[in-house]
Amino acid sequence: MKGMSLIVKTITNVMIGFIFIYGVYIILHGHLTPGGGFAGGVIIAGALVLRVLAYGSEAGAEKRSETRASIFESIGALLFVGIAIAGLMLAGVFFRNFLPKGVPLNLLSGGIIPFCNIAISFKVGAGLFSIFLSLAAVKYVMKD
Repeated sequence: MKGMSLIVKTITNVMIGFIFIYGVYIILHGHLTPGGGFAGGVIIAGALVLRVLAYGSEAGAEKRSETRASIFESIGALLFVGIAIAGLMLAGVFFRNFLPKGVPLNLLSGGIIPFCNIAISFKVGAGLFSIFLSLAAVKYVMKD
């Protein structure tokens, strides 16, 4: 699949950066505003899906992307469980906050919550992108 026109590809290049930055903003400010890891992960997955739709891909490229997405999904799960176990080891309770809380309504005031949001965003973003790639791969199987 070759992809779409030059206009769509150019607009996609511009928009992907803004969408990705907005997703990161939602993730990092999730403990202060509505949003967090799940919402930010969905937004970042949307940016990745937009790139695949605009540029197209071959069956082999989709397989490599799915492998990378699986790796990032596993990293997200390990980070999330690692944060929980660190709370157990450092504070004696599973998922206990072991970082200073900081000044309320400040970006660094959430303790471990921003780190949990980052881990969840890896898991959700990579998982949704894997689902998209799996659905796109069905197209190649159905063609034969």
